[in-house]
Amino acid sequence: MEFRLLGPVEARDGARRIALSGSKVHTVLAVLLLARGRVVSDGQLSELLWGWDPPATMNAQIYTYISRLRKLLGPGVDLVRRQPGYQLTAAGARIDVLDFERLDRLGRKALEERRFEEAAGAFTSALSLWHGPALSNVTPYLAEVELPQLEEARTSTLEHRMEADLELGRHEPLVPELIGLVAKFPLRERLRVQLMTALYRCGRQAEALQAFQEGREALAEELGVDPGPDLRAIHQAVLGGELSQLSHPGPARVSRTSPKTLPPVMVPPAIADFTGRENELAELCARLAAAPGHRRDGFRARRMLIAGMAGVGKTTLAVQAAHAVAHEFPDGLLHVQLRHEDGTAKDCATVLRQLLRALGEAGDDTSASGSGPEQLDDLIRRYRTWTAGRRLLILLDDASNELRIDALLPPTADAAVLVTSRSRLPALPGFRTVVLEPMGTAESLALLTSMAGRSRILGEPEAVNVISEACAGLPLALRAAADRLATRPHWPAARLARRLSDPALRIEELRIGGGDVRRSLDSALRQLPAVEQELVRALAPRESGTFTTAAVALESGLSEENAEELLERLVEGAVLEMAGIDTEGRPRYRFHELMRLVAAGPHGCLADSRLTRAS
Repeated sequence: MEFRLLGPVEARDGARRIALSGSKVHTVLAVLLLARGRVVSDGQLSELLWGWDPPATMNAQIYTYISRLRKLLGPGVDLVRRQPGYQLTAAGARIDVLDFERLDRLGRKALEERRFEEAAGAFTSALSLWHGPALSNVTPYLAEVELPQLEEARTSTLEHRMEADLELGRHEPLVPELIGLVAKFPLRERLRVQLMTALYRCGRQAEALQAFQEGREALAEELGVDPGPDLRAIHQAVLGGELSQLSHPGPARVSRTSPKTLPPVMVPPAIADFTGRENELAELCARLAAAPGHRRDGFRARRMLIAGMAGVGKTTLAVQAAHAVAHEFPDGLLHVQLRHEDGTAKDCATVLRQLLRALGEAGDDTSASGSGPEQLDDLIRRYRTWTAGRRLLILLDDASNELRIDALLPPTADAAVLVTSRSRLPALPGFRTVVLEPMGTAESLALLTSMAGRSRILGEPEAVNVISEACAGLPLALRAAADRLATRPHWPAARLARRLSDPALRIEELRIGGGDVRRSLDSALRQLPAVEQELVRALAPRESGTFTTAAVALESGLSEENAEELLERLVEGAVLEMAGIDTEGRPRYRFHELMRLVAAGPHGCLADSRLTRAS
């Protein structure tokens, strides 16, 4: 059993991620794990779940969360009632917080004993356990209590890792990372000292002095104090040219791209009328553009996953981000579709051969043919050889659980990898996930305006609002609707609004050119396993709204446990959405309205299903 708190709270049984739902359940698990075997009182749990305003049914709800955890975690975890609260013990389980603390202690000891290579390795391993902001899916009350000390521990480890890397002469690749950290933590003098040291050793004395001046101004403005002794000492050392220059710098990177050979650029062109997604695009660019060639922790990961339902604009966003940071990747921008036209997953060998050809390998019919284990291992070896040390951006588009993504990852941190998928792909360690939700009203109207024209949209605001609502924030649907307006200037917007208002006509209306909502959503439904298709077929004819596990179990004849497992798998596959928690703490689910209409329609892939209902 493995528990993760340094990022979203997760529980894993081997390779299987245990499906926990709702911030309250994640909070209870996190509180019990952070207690390290101590009893957590009902009052403490209540305060961390609801703050100072707990519900009247507080004890009953806590009991429900505990019961659910006990059932999901299984017999390997001892979760028992111990007055005045509850206690969790899990002998032999891995908890990332404990592993982080152990590795940090090893690194500090090695640093004290001047074993710098070991220290850097231990600190890097500790930081790699972070997969985003810690406790990111718990209540704000728990985050407020626990997050500051976790963040401080992480930043302190970062500072120690910088110290070890500076002692090893890795000052040049550290500069971009330190610049970002000093911008994020302008009052941490130790980071500024390290930045000034790295800049000076790179021959950038003026910038080192500028960093000191900016630090002095920030301290004076924010705290009204002067720089501390360490920062003043490094300033004097830079002024006097007394800061030692190390003679053993880190190894220089060698690019395999010949100066006479143009780097491969396979990504599609950027969309001229790209609109919205400012926050998601900014996050992707910030993380993908981190300077290569240096060690990074989980917050600086250059492996990104964009997840979301079919038609939500994952590929559009990924392509836009790739073009925005293209200057960071002089060795090329690779792009490969991971599914065939019919939606089935490509095999790993086919994808590897396509990438190797793009990288310039001529190929050998004998060695490249076949897809058995030996041939696949050879393809992986060659791919890793070709990508090692190269500053590439690799866009792996529309991934599925069936494909081995790990085989497509370069072996060094010089390359960045961007994956899109309908599923959250929980088996991708080290990836930072951006979940793309349907657009809000403002973004939807902005997209319609950019495509159909401002005067057309402003002329019929009520009709345009109806069109926007009918598209339910799905960019593919919005683009199809805008295309209809743009290519039919004689149509009033009210005509399209009337047609989209009729659920029986809506899906057929949202189809023009490359924007076919039915085809996109239907393809996603066709890839579901049989039992999940059967459940969708049973649920889709319902009117739009939410439903609980208990209601689905009652209507379908499934046990509540089986129903919850199937519903959670449909959420992971972006067929259903989470719609909150009911009064008893149970999750509620719903369809995106266009997904429901496609699944329930007469022409959908489920309409002629002859599947047998799961027992």
